[in-house]
Amino acid sequence: MTKSLFATAFPLAVFFIVGIAPLGVSARAAERPNIILMMADDLGWGDTGYNGHATLKTPHLDAMARDGLRFERFYSGAPVCSPTRGSCLTGRHPYRYGIFFANVGHLPRQEVTLPELLRALGYTTGHFGKWHLGTLSKTVKESNRGGPLGVADYAPPWDNGFDVCFSTEAKVPTHDPLLKRKGAGNTWWDPVDDDADAVEYGTHYWTGDGEMVTDDLRGDDSRIIMDRAIPFVREAVKQDKPFFTVIWFHAPHLPVVAGPKYTAMYQGADKHSQHYWGCITALDEQVGRLRAELKQLGVERNTLLWFASDNGPEGNDRAPGTTNGLRGRKRSLFEGGVRVPGLLVWPERVKPGDSTQVPASTCDYLPTVLDLLGIERADERPLDGVSLLPLIAGEMKQRPRPIPFESARQLALVDNRYKIVHQPQGGRRGGGGGKQGELTAADFLLFDIQADPGEQSDLAAEHADVVARMAERLLSWRKSCRESLAGDDYHE
Repeated sequence: MTKSLFATAFPLAVFFIVGIAPLGVSARAAERPNIILMMADDLGWGDTGYNGHATLKTPHLDAMARDGLRFERFYSGAPVCSPTRGSCLTGRHPYRYGIFFANVGHLPRQEVTLPELLRALGYTTGHFGKWHLGTLSKTVKESNRGGPLGVADYAPPWDNGFDVCFSTEAKVPTHDPLLKRKGAGNTWWDPVDDDADAVEYGTHYWTGDGEMVTDDLRGDDSRIIMDRAIPFVREAVKQDKPFFTVIWFHAPHLPVVAGPKYTAMYQGADKHSQHYWGCITALDEQVGRLRAELKQLGVERNTLLWFASDNGPEGNDRAPGTTNGLRGRKRSLFEGGVRVPGLLVWPERVKPGDSTQVPASTCDYLPTVLDLLGIERADERPLDGVSLLPLIAGEMKQRPRPIPFESARQLALVDNRYKIVHQPQGGRRGGGGGKQGELTAADFLLFDIQADPGEQSDLAAEHADVVARMAERLLSWRKSCRESLAGDDYHE
């Protein structure tokens, strides 16, 4: 009989996992559903047709929204990419293990990841697309940090639980991912027509230690990624093995480049918009391709297919990415930086057309899977996510505890109704408080997110009791993260 999955501790009620016993699972695990985590890169809350974009064509994401569960308040673990990706795999806020920002730190070997847990249960595991949780080569100068100077941050997916990989360290152009037009800027460019006009971009795809990919890397990058992911899924089905697949697209992260088929869909728009919207539509096409393959293989019903973005849109309000009226963008802890598209299609358990206002997060992936499979764990370390199985079953009407954030000296905590935000030089009170270690309730803005999703009205003065309560929880959580970072979670 499986033990209770979590025990609760300290004021924030952060869950403590109890350690994986080899194959220590309940009868539910006999089903062993397949799990796919798809994620776009810098896709804003408003960058889909189903969320109201007037121009952008995303028919397959729109179909996912009709066919599954649509999260109206889905949050990335951070307002930038690397930390969010860590939260997806660990269920823990990245400030617990040193991934404070993009291109900072790496995924420590002591962290327990979803692919490691699932591989112990007989799953085959695959990572396809952007990694951004460490460098992929100790010898080849690569992307942002890879090569001899970045050895300390070598932490590839194949050392963190993935059997099959087709991975880049960081961003690539969203068309012809290894190439760049001579003299091109950093925002967008037209595809390379003549190879004489191209130079190497500086990033590569890797399948293992020292195994660099050189073939079949021209054209749309989302298709190139799916060209590798689909054979992995086919092989798993052929071998009658459950699979866990991470598909982390690069689109629409800069530089955005779309092929003629996709830019032609947006004639009349400026070139930046043509390429931005075009690479999203190209990504969307691959989502549809994957769904069709799952149906063809007969595994659609027993597959949890998730889709989200790693943070809000890049640029300012004049850039093509949109938050659909939410305040802030990428790098901000206001809603526009962390509220992202969130979808789950799982025909076996999720009714078509479902939606929820209950807040959810990328930190919730791991505890949801643990709950689903009844996994017991054996070490005591805090998780920051919660299981969404009760929500999927229609039994969770309120999130049991808030979602905490910290990024670049910003802090926030979002609950079912309210959200507090601290920005060092922002807000009506100018950040107050001096050093963050000395923060008090007086340093926070307060918003009623249900009534004011655009975070226009600071209610802190009217609801000082709410601010005090939430600030106490947030600062207690922050103390817990510092203890984790000091190594308190890791035991031999």
